[in-house]
Amino acid sequence: MAETTPYAARLEIDYPEQLDRVTTFFRLILAIPIVVILALLNGATASRVVDHTGRMMETTAGGISAGLFIATALMIVFRQRYPRWWFDFALELARFGTRVAAYLLLLTDRYPSTVDAQSVHLDAAYPDAEKDLNRWLPLVKWLLAVPHYIALAVLAIAVVIVTIIAWFAILISGTYPRGMFDFVVGVGQWATRVWAYAFLLVTDDYPPFSLQ
Repeated sequence: MAETTPYAARLEIDYPEQLDRVTTFFRLILAIPIVVILALLNGATASRVVDHTGRMMETTAGGISAGLFIATALMIVFRQRYPRWWFDFALELARFGTRVAAYLLLLTDRYPSTVDAQSVHLDAAYPDAEKDLNRWLPLVKWLLAVPHYIALAVLAIAVVIVTIIAWFAILISGTYPRGMFDFVVGVGQWATRVWAYAFLLVTDDYPPFSLQ
């Protein structure tokens, strides 16, 4: 896919001319298996152990994404390195999650693949950690991005409303209204840039407050 923006991370989703009414109607049910797989990969895990006094204690461990973020941040801070395989794994996991999100948001009829890009194209530029990244910024990027979290939380509510309206539109006409589609994808593009800055840690350029 050709790069059309200077951003370190880019998301494009092909607009579907026609969508299946039946799979749209049952979308939440059909998505359950793939959502469970994504949750197992990306979620936190909890376990119970008995301490030396005999008391039951519950421990919680972060998921893969949290572990990758912390490990990458520490590697940049202390070694000024960003292992390529960490980057590749984090990017592929994000691509899979984005395909699942696109399916849930009715942006595509294609059941999310664990391998193929399908109609969802997510890419990010691999950085030269020594030349391109400030070694100390990973400690605060997540905090500097707080204004984006607030804006995206509000936009997420709008996305839910738009998706509900689009669900009815698809059932009636078989198409996703283009303006609504572009809005939802735009929110996804914004969130992708914030993720690349604050969590994938591939750029020091502060993401713009923009749907494009």
